[in-house]
Amino acid sequence: MSLIRVEDLSKSFGDKTLFSSIGFSLEKGNRIGLLGVNGTGKSTLLKVLAGIEGKENGSIIHANDFSLEYLPQQPELEDAETVLHYIYKSDSPLMKVVANYEKGLAALEQDPLNEKRQNDLIHLQEAMDKQDAWEAGTQAKTILTKLGITNLFAKLGTLSGGQKKRVAIARALIQPVDLLLLDEPTNHLDHKTVEWLEGYLKQYRGALIVITHDRYFLNRVANTIYELAEGSLYQYPGNFETYLEAKANREMQAEQTESKRQNVLRRELAWMQRGAKARTTKQKARIQRVEALKDQSGPKAKQQLDVAIGSHRLGKQVIELIEVGKSFNQDLLFQDVSYLITKNERLGIIGENGSGKTTLLNLMAGRIAPDSGRVEVGETVRIGYYTQEEAELNGDLRVVDYIKEVAEVVYTAKGDTITAEQMLERFMFPRSQQWTYIRRLSGGEKRRLYLLRILMSEPNVLFLDEPTNDLDVETLAVLEDYLDTFPGVVVTVSHDRYFLDRTVDRMLIFTQSGVERYQGDYTDYLEELEQTRAVQQVKIEKQEMPERKKDTKKLSYNEQREWDGIDDRIAELEEKQQQLEDAVTAAGSDYGKVADLLKEKEELDAELEKTLDRWAELAEKVEV
Repeated sequence: MSLIRVEDLSKSFGDKTLFSSIGFSLEKGNRIGLLGVNGTGKSTLLKVLAGIEGKENGSIIHANDFSLEYLPQQPELEDAETVLHYIYKSDSPLMKVVANYEKGLAALEQDPLNEKRQNDLIHLQEAMDKQDAWEAGTQAKTILTKLGITNLFAKLGTLSGGQKKRVAIARALIQPVDLLLLDEPTNHLDHKTVEWLEGYLKQYRGALIVITHDRYFLNRVANTIYELAEGSLYQYPGNFETYLEAKANREMQAEQTESKRQNVLRRELAWMQRGAKARTTKQKARIQRVEALKDQSGPKAKQQLDVAIGSHRLGKQVIELIEVGKSFNQDLLFQDVSYLITKNERLGIIGENGSGKTTLLNLMAGRIAPDSGRVEVGETVRIGYYTQEEAELNGDLRVVDYIKEVAEVVYTAKGDTITAEQMLERFMFPRSQQWTYIRRLSGGEKRRLYLLRILMSEPNVLFLDEPTNDLDVETLAVLEDYLDTFPGVVVTVSHDRYFLDRTVDRMLIFTQSGVERYQGDYTDYLEELEQTRAVQQVKIEKQEMPERKKDTKKLSYNEQREWDGIDDRIAELEEKQQQLEDAVTAAGSDYGKVADLLKEKEELDAELEKTLDRWAELAEKVEV
């Protein structure tokens, strides 16, 4: 029996239909990735399922004891509430027992000699035994640890935006529910936490629906993709890779069907125009057929984000950081950072939340001054800055007026003239929507509009601060294509592994020991970091192991031959891996080709991992 069944569900926003008569059912173990262009109703669908928003018609059917948990994209938390109270707040009897035990344990830790608290904890332990709640308690502590939540008594109002998101994720994951609804859970998470979350959700016992822009995350977690488009819901079994291939096939079939309909319609119209014979009683059926063909509607023309805007000329001098340093609230973020940005550079800035990435970007943009050192900016530099937390757009402005505040006309790289209205159409805002007030747009649509406004200023240096947090997958794919040909400098702060792999070729990395440089993309860096950690771990284990006396294992003849060639084999596989990653980058938004390349890369990754494991086995036998 299905956990939940949705039938003929419809929802509108004003005169815009978000989804109409959609249906689906979820079983235990379903992990759904929900995709769609911003404004199509993805978040609204989750809110309707969660009962936060009402539906216009349709049914949502589930058992009486059915439970779900919903994580919004921007959780609203009570400032005065503690982390402990918020996380363990639940209607579940099991979680109430765990919550009481954790509160009692925390109280005793604050006053370990208090006899009353000692006795209270004994009773709470007995309740844990009775409810068999120890496993749930251990799991809850693991989740909190992995998400970096250590101070359970902190007031929520004292936390940063990223910390609040982690607390909200912890609460959602801890709850024992049948259906988990997650809206952009990877925003503000570093790569280690995202990787842990991937592994956790792959083993999730209930059903899951997740909205995310993180394409690597989707590929590893989802076993089914749902796509909301033009009011309809399309279902694709498999992960993101198989979705790309299936979607390309579906769109091709739709185009072929429409082409056939148009050909038949042309022939029938030509027949009708031949004269009187076409109007005999005998031919009424053909006339009705022509009218039916006219009434049929083909697939709606696919909106395509087109950002082929020109930019101002950029001179030889761009931006140079000379021994800059900056502190915040007396805490040192970084010091003695020197870096020269050159023409056409693609620079990524990565690091943990709060390490100073956005601060460094603001220094480059001249928004704040360094505490030490200096920033030199070339005279021809014209910066376009897509910020993470820009001021709210004026909701009383119409969409077209907001863009015209910057420019009514722009020029393409080829010198052609494009009006503000035409640019809005290229950014998937049709003429019918351009006179809509900004307050009626979705959050993602506002961010897309904000991006257009920045590009309308024709910058030659583009700063992107967490651009993937609010843009949909389709917009990101075309933005990535645009950045490939952007005739200027791009500097990106992001946690999104896929976006960084597509758009940067060198990085500044915020670490505990300072700001380091790296030549390569994000995946290269993570793999190199993992290999370094593995080598260090082997050294530590060797130091801890007692010295063995003459018990070294010898290699057989075949093993020795394998050992002699295994380093070359690993190098060959790594070279092929790099070639495939370059090919994925070059494929851009060619979904069919990207899907084939990702499949080949997955097989190659598995072979490389197997070879590295074999190297480790043989290395243990080799006498040092």
